[in-house]
Amino acid sequence: MIHTYLGETIRFEIKYKNRTSMGIYFDFYGNIEVQAPKGTTDECVVQLIEEKWDMIQQKTKEMKDRMLGPKERVYEHDESFLYLGNAYPIQINHDRNIAQDYVVFEGDKLHIYVKQPEDEKIKQALKRFYYKQCKAIVAKSISSYQNNFKVKPRSIRISDSKTTWGTCDSKLQLTFNWKLAMAPQKVIDYVVVHEMCHMVHLNHDRSFWRLVGKIMPDYKEQERWLALSSWKMTV
Repeated sequence: MIHTYLGETIRFEIKYKNRTSMGIYFDFYGNIEVQAPKGTTDECVVQLIEEKWDMIQQKTKEMKDRMLGPKERVYEHDESFLYLGNAYPIQINHDRNIAQDYVVFEGDKLHIYVKQPEDEKIKQALKRFYYKQCKAIVAKSISSYQNNFKVKPRSIRISDSKTTWGTCDSKLQLTFNWKLAMAPQKVIDYVVVHEMCHMVHLNHDRSFWRLVGKIMPDYKEQERWLALSSWKMTV
């Protein structure tokens, strides 16, 4: 079905199911599907589409941006970077007297203090900030979920992996990707729970996923966030 509203046109598919309410869903490529109770009129579906128009436009734009891939980062005032799932502008401060470049999150901004306002210096300062924050956030998350496990991790490390968000080895050493500091807290918690469950089940068998689901029933929502939004987690 095709519908035009406020000068914009979208295409969506309607599926009638045994359910009591309507819902709007997006697949990995941004295709839109409306699931509705059997007997729902087209008028009711169109009304829902128009009520959710802003959300649909935002989601569609996000999907298109994701398909294009990460943009080259610009290190200028008010350029946005993710922190705990939200995008915050950066404020660059040139200070020749500091001992080391650093970043402070304050007043809904990432304040970056550098001796030399060069792109690479700013980038490295941001990475150190995310490393430090990731370690603290992960440690706190592990502590909050520890009562679900009889075993404890022997060490916690932060890495610059290009392929994984976290790992757990046979020695119960947990490693996490520093970019997790850019994700929402719930997503970080999921990765932590996932790796802590590997302390009990080293592979991804049914017992492993049952344990993950027992501790975090909505874990698939967090996996979906990573699948759809991880491309934005760049510096």
